[in-house]
Amino acid sequence: MSTGSENSKQHLLRTAYGSSYAEAFLVIAIITILVTRLYLVLTGYPQVGGATLHIAHALYGGAAMMAALLIGWLFLGFGPRVVAVVLGGIGFGLFLDEIGKFVTKDNDYFYGPSAEIMYVLIVVVLVANRLIRIARAPTAAEYLANAAAIAADGLAGGIPPHRREAAARMLDEAQALGSDTRAVEGVRVLLDSAAHSADRIGAGQHFVAGLVPRFFRSPRWVPIVGWLMVLAAIAGVIFGVVQLVAGGLHVDTDDAHIEIDQMGITGGILFVSAVITLVMALPAMIAVRRTDSLRALRTLRTAALIFTALNALANFATSGFGALPNLAIGLFTMAVLSHHISVRTEQLSDTTGTPSPPRRSPSPQQR
Repeated sequence: MSTGSENSKQHLLRTAYGSSYAEAFLVIAIITILVTRLYLVLTGYPQVGGATLHIAHALYGGAAMMAALLIGWLFLGFGPRVVAVVLGGIGFGLFLDEIGKFVTKDNDYFYGPSAEIMYVLIVVVLVANRLIRIARAPTAAEYLANAAAIAADGLAGGIPPHRREAAARMLDEAQALGSDTRAVEGVRVLLDSAAHSADRIGAGQHFVAGLVPRFFRSPRWVPIVGWLMVLAAIAGVIFGVVQLVAGGLHVDTDDAHIEIDQMGITGGILFVSAVITLVMALPAMIAVRRTDSLRALRTLRTAALIFTALNALANFATSGFGALPNLAIGLFTMAVLSHHISVRTEQLSDTTGTPSPPRRSPSPQQR
């Protein structure tokens, strides 16, 4: 049983689903930016406000973020929280889309590095979110508080089955870690008394997953995307070495024109990305070909994440939103590998008879 002195030394408590909310918030913001840019291109960049005023859509973004905060403050339950995440993501996307106006003296919406600034900011938030999630194992207080929060949401609007099961597991973990038995049983009573509700979000996720053609879920994609990534990394390493050795070379003759620039910051990022990716991806692909190793698949996914993130950083700096196609290819590679990691995990669980970990894990560390 935990003592009062132990409770007084508790760290800041993390919410079990907070990381998912943060990631959804950023995904919605990114979609909002892309939709806004597409709409403005198709409509010829209309302005609201007449001859003297210009009501920038960043103002609508601020209003949406304010509404998200108010909803989060004023209402209880899972539903209002989802609405707040959606509104906040839309508002943040509208605000971020006009970042060029905020960092230039002439309010230049088309400022070239705007895309890079947006990308860096989103990556920083994602990395910070991941670090907070994995910083330490969940404590007894976190398990108990999160189970109580789920029970409270259930009293406000019902609990879907998967969240009820997650809360029950949290209570078991809290009790095993020494939480007050009376507190655990009290939360369990609240959880049992909460009404049931339909899992609309889970049903939506299954529906969207079912829309993905079976062709893209084929295991044949793993060697395709894996070896393409290795080849791209080899090409990047070769080009980087050439830049380091012969950078600044300019040859212009009647028969040939050769120009090799010196390696700058962008070239350095691409070279480092290629080296790291090659060191990780080549052994992983050899292992996948020989053993179908789950660890090798995870290493390959990490290599794809590093390759995509660093290359996108360099590409956004040089091409702006023209970097989106390359980023989409990288995200597709990670999606393919993540899907087959899940499939392989389930296959191993069926083989060993050990239950596979839940896909919606209740704790930040298990997700």
